[in-house]
Amino acid sequence: MNEYELNGQISDFQTLVDIVAKLRAPGGCPWDREQTHESLKRNLLEEAHEALEAIDNGDPSVLTEELGDLLVQIAFHADIAREAGNFDMGDVVERINRKLIRRHPHVFADESVSDAREVERNWERIKAAERAAAGTPKSPVDGIPASLPALAASQLMQDRVARAGFEWDDVSGVLDKIEEEIGEFRQARTPEEQVHELGDILFALVNLSRWVDAHAEDVLRQANGRFRARYLGMEELAEERGLDFEALPLEQKEALWQEVKRELNGSD
Repeated sequence: MNEYELNGQISDFQTLVDIVAKLRAPGGCPWDREQTHESLKRNLLEEAHEALEAIDNGDPSVLTEELGDLLVQIAFHADIAREAGNFDMGDVVERINRKLIRRHPHVFADESVSDAREVERNWERIKAAERAAAGTPKSPVDGIPASLPALAASQLMQDRVARAGFEWDDVSGVLDKIEEEIGEFRQARTPEEQVHELGDILFALVNLSRWVDAHAEDVLRQANGRFRARYLGMEELAEERGLDFEALPLEQKEALWQEVKRELNGSD
């Protein structure tokens, strides 16, 4: 049994901070001591995606582990910054605590709200005031991380401008826009024009996902999963029937697709 378990501190947040500091201290782990903010970027991204997968799979045990792995990444970055004299975990926690309190005046102050939508509008208003005070860009389309996946960045941008009042009255406006963009794609004459119009179609589809309270990244990830399951099912059926799947004409592949789709109770 280690010292933290003996002291009853194995579940304390500070224990994680202390363990990471010990790993990176002289005499600690050689690999951990070599890490930098830059070298850990990939790890941070991978752990975040593994946590997302655990959420999608609905597995609380795996999610517990993956959230811990994600928390380790935060602890490492905080310790690297502490060594450089920039900030430490206490600064990280203090800043987020202050931000949460400041952006929830309906909970921590005497402001009142009618629903979640008003909370979102207030959040953006408070953020805009913070940006103005800090002298940073004030537009809702500024400050979106360049490293965000394109679908996520598009949805974040459209969420922000919607809260700023740039929004359709109802979903019919979004559907009309999608049809308009598809029409423009059909009329495109060059590959460059087609790519341009395809981007507009994707942008409008992301907006549609907002209107059904879905995240475009999740929607596409789920569609990818359905496609993968169905494609694997087609290959398995073909193998069971002694068929060369790749050599089959498209009509037979489509028949297999529909058969697998029925078996999986999926729908497009």
